[in-house]
Amino acid sequence: MRLWFTDVTGILKSVAIAPVELEHAFEEGIGFDGSALEGLARVYESDMIARPDASTFAVLPWRGDSHGTARMFCDILMPDGEPALAEPRNILKRTLEKASALGFTCYTHPEVEFYLFETRTGTNAPLVPADQGGYFDHLASGISTDFRRDIINILEEMGITVEYSHHEAGPGQNEIDLRYTDALTTADNIMTLRTVVKESALEHGALATFMPKPLWNQPGSGMHTHMSLFEGSRNAFFQPGSQYDLSKTARSFIAGLLKHAPEISAITNQHVNSYKRLWGGSEAPSYVCWGHNNRSALIRVPMAKPGKGKSTRIEYRALDSAANPYLAYAVMIAAGLKGITENYELPEPMEDDVWDLTDGERKALGIEPLPDSLDHAIQLMENSELVAETLGEAAFRAFIDNKKAEWEGYRQQVTHYELERYLQFL
Repeated sequence: MRLWFTDVTGILKSVAIAPVELEHAFEEGIGFDGSALEGLARVYESDMIARPDASTFAVLPWRGDSHGTARMFCDILMPDGEPALAEPRNILKRTLEKASALGFTCYTHPEVEFYLFETRTGTNAPLVPADQGGYFDHLASGISTDFRRDIINILEEMGITVEYSHHEAGPGQNEIDLRYTDALTTADNIMTLRTVVKESALEHGALATFMPKPLWNQPGSGMHTHMSLFEGSRNAFFQPGSQYDLSKTARSFIAGLLKHAPEISAITNQHVNSYKRLWGGSEAPSYVCWGHNNRSALIRVPMAKPGKGKSTRIEYRALDSAANPYLAYAVMIAAGLKGITENYELPEPMEDDVWDLTDGERKALGIEPLPDSLDHAIQLMENSELVAETLGEAAFRAFIDNKKAEWEGYRQQVTHYELERYLQFL
């Protein structure tokens, strides 16, 4: 039995126990040193407990039948049984409890993109895509032919429903879309999908990566997420007869996301490489605006199915596939709820291609840019009351410290680009 949880950056952690220990794990949890994990606890409060959540039980199909293995996600607790405040899954739970106190249940649907490469022979070997396919291409042969099918079969066996999958725009790039469900289950499912993709790639003799921009001249990998709030069985985003059938609740939620998007970017786009996707074109959003079926906008309002108000939703397009889904969904939902509780006004929609506008035109329209680097995003997050309140002091400080270290390490590197451009001429 594998007990799963994450550190503050979203790296999956695992503790294996024998089935005979499971009853004890449910009753008292499994003790471990929390200070050894990024952002989870300080040294002087290192004792922590992982208690499995029985509702997340699933057999891992790739581990075989003769000596089967299952997994459960864990709630991380302090020794007194109180939830660990800095644990990402608990942070998302706290945010969802705030939504529930307002009468809302938050549903999400992620479009998870990733690249598949042939196995590299060394760290300096070139990246060779597993295929040369493009958007929606049906490939007759190669690794990709059966790869997505195998992933979907495994996920379905684990009780995770896949809505659809297809080849994406880049060579070797794929997309798997998970079925709409509550935000906590979605975050668990994303962590599972990442693991399944990595395991399946190894089985196929390939390398899978959720890196936001592995190829400089090809599209990056995003995780566009569709969101809606429900009040019981009623979609709180739907109001027939209004612009795009959006309710006042939906409009305020969008306004909250737009207002706070720059300061949550360090979490939705948490790596140095994330900003090469955001500012690398190929429909990645770089500016804070919204529109109806506008794929250059940060937030898109998809066309709802006629007569189906429950399908009214928004799509947040900045999020990338490498983000910690627990923290990302926590700050995205918190931003939207802030818009609702403080009655933010939604600006006019943007239906033109934002990339085609000049800087002056964007400024005249009040369209601000997203951060253009991790360093810029960190500076905005450091001054964000919303993020500090959502994450809590310990996780907030640990995340910022981790990202500052990443930026500093990146800043000091001499890159291949610099050597190629300058070495012979300077």
